[in-house]
Amino acid sequence: MRKTFAIAALAGSMAFTGIALSPAAQATTQTTATTASATTTASVSTFTVNWGKFFSSDHKAYTFGRTWKSDGTVFTTWHGVDKVGGKKGWVWFEYYKNGSWHKFNQSWDGKVVGRWSGRGIKKVYTFTCWAGKLDNCGRKYRIY
Repeated sequence: MRKTFAIAALAGSMAFTGIALSPAAQATTQTTATTASATTTASVSTFTVNWGKFFSSDHKAYTFGRTWKSDGTVFTTWHGVDKVGGKKGWVWFEYYKNGSWHKFNQSWDGKVVGRWSGRGIKKVYTFTCWAGKLDNCGRKYRIY
C-alpha cells in the first residue's frame, strides 16, 4: 500500500512539474504547448527565412533575400547582384500551389530589389543564372 501511494505521489509531482511518465502524456503536453504558441503568433509572422547568397555557376551573379509567411500568404523579398555587368542576371522561383508546380523568372543588370507574394504556397525553390535565362545556372535551393 505504501508503494502505491509513493508511486502515485511521485507521478503527481512529476506531472505537476511538466515531466510525464508515459509517451502518450508527453505527446499531449508537447502538442498543447505547440498549439498555444502557434495560435498566439498566427496574426504576426509565422516564420522568417533569410537566404542566400545563391551564386550562378560562374559566380558572376548572386541573389539573396528573405521569405516569410503571414496570415496564409508567403512573401519573398529578393536582391540580385550582377558583379560583372554587360550581361543580365536571372533569378528563378519555382513554387508548389494547388497541387501543381509554377515557375517564373526576373532579370536584372547591376543591382535590383524585387518582391512577390502568394497565398496557399506550400514550397518555394530558387536558383540564379547569368548571361541568359538558363545559362550558367547555380544550384537550386529551397527557401520555403
